[in-house]
Amino acid sequence: MTSATSSKSVTKQKSNVTKSKKTKSLLKEGSQKNQHSKNLSEKKSTSKKKAVTSITKKNNPTEPILSDENLEIAADQLLNATEMKNEESASLDIQNNDSLIGDLTDAEAREKALASIKLGPKGVYTEDSIRVYLQEIGRIRLLRPDEEIELARKIADLLHLEELAIQFESEHGNYPTKKEWAALVNMPMARFRRRLMLARRAKEKMVQSNLRLVVSIAKKYMNRGLSFQDLIQEGSLGLIRAAEKFDHEKGYKFSTYATWWIRQAITRAIADQSRTIRLPVHLYETISRIKKTTKVLSQEFGRKPSEEEIAESMEMTIEKLRFIAKSAQLPISLETPIGKEEDSRLGDFIESDSENPELDVAKTLLREDLEGVLATLSPRERDVLRLRYGLDDGRMKTLEEIGQIFDVTRERIRQIEAKALRKLRHPNRNGVLKEYIK
Repeated sequence: MTSATSSKSVTKQKSNVTKSKKTKSLLKEGSQKNQHSKNLSEKKSTSKKKAVTSITKKNNPTEPILSDENLEIAADQLLNATEMKNEESASLDIQNNDSLIGDLTDAEAREKALASIKLGPKGVYTEDSIRVYLQEIGRIRLLRPDEEIELARKIADLLHLEELAIQFESEHGNYPTKKEWAALVNMPMARFRRRLMLARRAKEKMVQSNLRLVVSIAKKYMNRGLSFQDLIQEGSLGLIRAAEKFDHEKGYKFSTYATWWIRQAITRAIADQSRTIRLPVHLYETISRIKKTTKVLSQEFGRKPSEEEIAESMEMTIEKLRFIAKSAQLPISLETPIGKEEDSRLGDFIESDSENPELDVAKTLLREDLEGVLATLSPRERDVLRLRYGLDDGRMKTLEEIGQIFDVTRERIRQIEAKALRKLRHPNRNGVLKEYIK
């Protein structure tokens, strides 16, 4: 019995040793697999980093390797690599290493340019927000002439693409999809997306690099009815328009060309928005010329010039000059405080032409409410009551006269009148008019 027990014990020990060896072997294999997987992952990661670094160095050797602009371009190339396949060997006029173009991929250039100005909450401008805005645009470096030309070419390409899309829409009734748009220029989808993105970025960059020009021009139009912030915003719209219209082949600088568009946008905004009563743009421009002429003549004569002298200098009649000067006067609120205590208003001192202003107001309100009640009747009933009680011309007409107008009998007019009056006696209608009965 002892021998049998000893034999079982030896067998059990051998079995445990075997299991232990198998467990160690499995753990070792698992560890080797994990290490192998980790090495492969590190190799892939290193390869991807080298690819990004290689593209970055190749595209712009003067920029730092970790430049956000070049990293975005490199990442975009990696994402489109499977779609582009062997098309990389094809030549594109638009370079991928453009360090001029910032991190802007959205096509809404106008909204982004204006949003960059609205730094306060819900469009509320503060002194700090303006200071921050000026600091931000001060960090954007100015463009060199060759850079302006390069961006202008890409903007021209963008306008060409948009013209094709508009033409497609006029012919087919809907705006083209990206695939249809790419087919219009006979380009693969990946290359077309790249071309469109860079063209839109070029427009953004051209605008952002010249925002300081907008500020310098806007300063000259302060205290003319619009806030400094609104002047900057309107000037930015003119700058965007200038970027779209600029022709680099004519040889002048972009800033020279953009100045005219910025000034036009600001002056028209002042003419449209600065006054309670809007004046035509040409009249506002004439008023500005009169002010400038008056200032020049004052310096020349050493005194305030007369109307005749101003009219002669501007080659216009005195009557026209007086008319324009009267148009330029700003309206004054009747609620304007009067006196040191400011307990009175301007309207308190203006005499009314009416004998009884309260009665006139009551009559006006009565007529408005009466028109509202009559509008609930049928057109025939409403016309009969108007003629019968002289609501239009003050003369009450007889039933026979009204019957002749409508080519019906006197009795028929009486029936229509009676029916209309029954309707007016209904509480839903006469409740409004009862308030005028004392």
